[in-house]
Amino acid sequence: MNQYQIAVVVGSLRRDSFNRKLATAVARLAPPEFIFEQVQISDLPLYNQDDDGNPAEPVKRLKAAITKAQGLLFVTAEYNRSLPGVLKNAIDHASRPYGQSVWKDKPAGILGVSVGATGTAMSQQHLRNVLAYLDVPTLGQPEVFVQAKDGLFDEAGNIGEHSKKFLQDWMDNYVAWVKKHTP
Repeated sequence: MNQYQIAVVVGSLRRDSFNRKLATAVARLAPPEFIFEQVQISDLPLYNQDDDGNPAEPVKRLKAAITKAQGLLFVTAEYNRSLPGVLKNAIDHASRPYGQSVWKDKPAGILGVSVGATGTAMSQQHLRNVLAYLDVPTLGQPEVFVQAKDGLFDEAGNIGEHSKKFLQDWMDNYVAWVKKHTP
């Protein structure tokens, strides 16, 4: 049985982030050959092209984690109807210097949860635009725009009963997507 290492990039730094909880809970819906590892992005410096030749240690760590992964999972908040700056900063670091992006050809999925009724729809659309430019094949359907409500997570931090079938269906599609796009 092949193992698939999935780099999880959570676009929220908040300690009690709904998106970090979603990333952890949805990973539990995957088959055992899928191993999800959340990538730390909180200590990345702001991207500066002057540093491309001598990247900081957190940048090297990020690029190494993405390089070793067979797939990507982005779980993002929505700030001001777009993706969080911390997520864009991580994407920029790992895509540079020009021509040396570690994102290219890594199959990706996108999820997000927000207190708003439309979940993270705008953030995800902006993220899809960025990933398309970086040649990241991104699962298109089903889309997941989750509103944070009571019962989304159970007492143990798993996906609650009302959302479990929907998110399991998403995970099944994501697993097939990664396998399709992994040599």
